[in-house]
Amino acid sequence: MPNNNKKTLDIDFVSCTQESLLQFFDTSLKGLSEHEATKRLEEFGHNEPAKKKKRTVIFQIFLKFLNPLVVVLLIIAGFSLFFGEKISAILVILMAFISVFLSFVQEYRAGKEAERLSEMVRATATGDMVPADMRIISCKDLFINQSSLTGESFPIEKTAEPITPKSSSPSDLTNIAFMGSSVISGTAIGVVAKTGLETRFGALSKRLAAISVESSFDKGIRSFTWLMIRVMVVLVLVIFAINALRKGDIIQSLLFSLSVAVGLTPEMLPMLVAINLSKGAIAMSKKDVIVKRLNAIQNFGAMDVLCTDKTGTLTLDRIVVERHCDVVRKEDDGVLRMAYINSFYQTGLKNILDRAILTHEKILVKQYKKVDEVPFDFSRKIMSVVVEADGKHQIIAKGAPEEIYRRCTKFELDGEILDLDEAKLVLIELQNEYNDLSAEGFRVLAIAYKDFDQTKNVYTKDDEQNLILKGYIAFLDPPKASVKKTIENLNDLGIEFKVLTGDNELVTKKICTDVGLNIRGFATGEQVEKADDTALREMVKTTTVFARLSPLQKERVIHALHKNGHIVGYLGDGINDAPALKAADVGISVDNAVDIAKETADIILLKKSLLVLSDGVIEGRKTFGNILKYIKMGSSSNFGNMFSMTGASLFLPFLPMLPIQILLNNFLYDMSQIAIPSDGIDEEYLLKSRPWNVDYIRKFMIFIGPVSSLFDFITFGVLWFIFHASAPLFQTGWFLESLCTQTLVIHIIRTGKVPFIESKPSQFMLFTSIYIVSIALVLPFLPFGKYLGFVEPPISFFLALALIVPAYLCMVQVVKSWFIKRYGYE
Repeated sequence: MPNNNKKTLDIDFVSCTQESLLQFFDTSLKGLSEHEATKRLEEFGHNEPAKKKKRTVIFQIFLKFLNPLVVVLLIIAGFSLFFGEKISAILVILMAFISVFLSFVQEYRAGKEAERLSEMVRATATGDMVPADMRIISCKDLFINQSSLTGESFPIEKTAEPITPKSSSPSDLTNIAFMGSSVISGTAIGVVAKTGLETRFGALSKRLAAISVESSFDKGIRSFTWLMIRVMVVLVLVIFAINALRKGDIIQSLLFSLSVAVGLTPEMLPMLVAINLSKGAIAMSKKDVIVKRLNAIQNFGAMDVLCTDKTGTLTLDRIVVERHCDVVRKEDDGVLRMAYINSFYQTGLKNILDRAILTHEKILVKQYKKVDEVPFDFSRKIMSVVVEADGKHQIIAKGAPEEIYRRCTKFELDGEILDLDEAKLVLIELQNEYNDLSAEGFRVLAIAYKDFDQTKNVYTKDDEQNLILKGYIAFLDPPKASVKKTIENLNDLGIEFKVLTGDNELVTKKICTDVGLNIRGFATGEQVEKADDTALREMVKTTTVFARLSPLQKERVIHALHKNGHIVGYLGDGINDAPALKAADVGISVDNAVDIAKETADIILLKKSLLVLSDGVIEGRKTFGNILKYIKMGSSSNFGNMFSMTGASLFLPFLPMLPIQILLNNFLYDMSQIAIPSDGIDEEYLLKSRPWNVDYIRKFMIFIGPVSSLFDFITFGVLWFIFHASAPLFQTGWFLESLCTQTLVIHIIRTGKVPFIESKPSQFMLFTSIYIVSIALVLPFLPFGKYLGFVEPPISFFLALALIVPAYLCMVQVVKSWFIKRYGYE
């Protein structure tokens, strides 16, 4: 456990000697006593990352009731109860509770499924995982995979000597083993410098636990909600003032105005949103995609930029042999055979490159008998084995090309042995071949050999002289097979693909080129660090690939894209991806990601293939498309009705509709909209990103709403001048026309095409429309209809209704087509 000196920095642990380090932490090579360990555990706490506190079920339900739309309904219900309108209050409360209940149930079920994936695993001091941030004080052949921290494909060699690093980047701190990284090979002893929240991993988890990000979907819902509340307040006050002044009954005018408020409130929005999102989550789960946060589905569909990590996301996170070639990079099976013999017969710990060689291809080596080996060490950076074949001994060396070159006097090409001493320019050319391989992003080892005329039993590093350069073996963490097709699919859906990685430039460019990514611009973490926010906003416009990024630099890039108006998704699986996953509108990870990445992500992919990404985008667009159907239809119809209420209140000597009738109308109309999640989406609609556009919704409401009012006024004229309707007949007639037009207009608004001919609704939507309209038409004839203020209209009125409703629907289609030509179809 660390000393409680908060002023100490990583650099102190990196540059100090072993003796001062042990003294600083008051420990020894024997470690701490059990008593001292217990004492420090109590003082510094458990060695685990920060977690967000889980909300209780009661608190989750309470938060649902804080939705502004639900609050409005409950206030209206309170007023209704105060004035003795129990039936009205019950209807309003029923609307509020149905919305809250269905919304909570859908999100709670999704949350329980998410808990299974997001359980954090406490680090222990066993196995190959590094349990804390440790300063290495002694080691042998130690290689550590810290790709989850930095994004680097290849393991990093660690040493025990004090160093003066260039930066505080994990890549430069070569004597520190970080919590969350894993040991690939070798052994070491280290002193724990930091645990829990003080580690890099822990500090990151603490930062994430404290951040609450409002996504584009949340902002859109909030903007639309307050738009409707502002419109509602203005109209309700106007209608109340008109009725109170003209009719003199303040209480009745107030109740009527409150009923109007309910009519204008899209109270079923939380429920419709939850049902649509839940339906999308179920559809995605069938494709092995777990949605942890329901709101992320819409963001998934709305995103127009997908940023992704490289290692383990675009790549397999598995080193493989990509090339085995001679000195001029021509494929040579002899090079692979020698590399295989070397890796097969060595007795030391086989590192990740040895395993890649041995699994690349099985080669029979029984004809070779091992004689001796010269183990790897970090000063030589070479490992050699000596084998016997046909009575002769041969040493085969494998290692860093620069070290192999120093020991070679000849090279082999096309079966000929050529002398290096007489052609120094040839050596430069051979080195250039190696440099070219490295520039393509490969990790390269050189293979050399020498035959001995006289045999012996023991060989040493002194025998690694006058070698013959055979060729090179090149390694790569290759891209996943599905990446290239995924990029093409996302481009077809209008989504720009960007790579944000901590790995180096060469490897990153190689992988991006292999997957067919069109690199329009390239930047490094150093360039991002130097750029201020304004410059970074310009940089992200033209840059496709960012390399050597730190976790916080990835987060800055995401924020810069946000400021440019983009909806951003981020795909990553490492500790270093967590801030970017949190900052993005939708964070996407995979099932085998590190725990903190899965905890932070909104969506988890259970399959290795990335092709499911485009499926998720389409599902998100379907979900949002159906949510917008309700919003556009509800806002325009309700606005039109309230506009009609205002006009009717100015000219009629009585209320155009009773408060209980308005509430019943609104309740039945809302019930008809439950079928919206079952509806299909036009294919053309799915080809474009659809972010929230409240200004578009406002325009739609203003242009389409008055069409409803126009036909309401026509209905008023028919009732007043032709049927000379009394108040009950007038109220009944408008109730019928209003409910029929509101219920049926969804079939016009649900598509940008000609309804029924070019685009057909779902059978469930068609059924609910017919069912609700049928209920409306028979209500006046039912025995309890008179208690709701209804009377039986003359048969001739239904003939008029049969003309008015189709005419209204045709007019909406005409205005909708004009509106789409001018403003597009969202």
